[in-house]
Amino acid sequence: MTGRKMEVKRIPISEFRRLGYLQELNRRFLHPLGLAIESVINEDGSESLGGVWDYRDDPEGMLFNLDLIDTTGASERAQRIDEEIESKRIARINACGAIVQPISISFPLKRR
Repeated sequence: MTGRKMEVKRIPISEFRRLGYLQELNRRFLHPLGLAIESVINEDGSESLGGVWDYRDDPEGMLFNLDLIDTTGASERAQRIDEEIESKRIARINACGAIVQPISISFPLKRR
């Protein structure tokens, strides 16, 4: 997906959660910042993203309850995400020079 207009493909939220994407998005990125995205089960049984929890004022950010994160399932989901990221490493580096897309800055930053 390199600058061409493409149809947006979507993953069901239930699959996003079940495969570990939500867990790792929260654990690796949002929780250290004091934020979390929640999933909710709707009355019809479908899942959706509920909202963003905001505990940015907590010095340690957010942490999963140990009964949720210290499990074989959580470990397997984290490993699965690691493996998926690794499987895309070479293609990402070839496409943009890094695994995480760099931000190109062509103007001076203003300091606050």
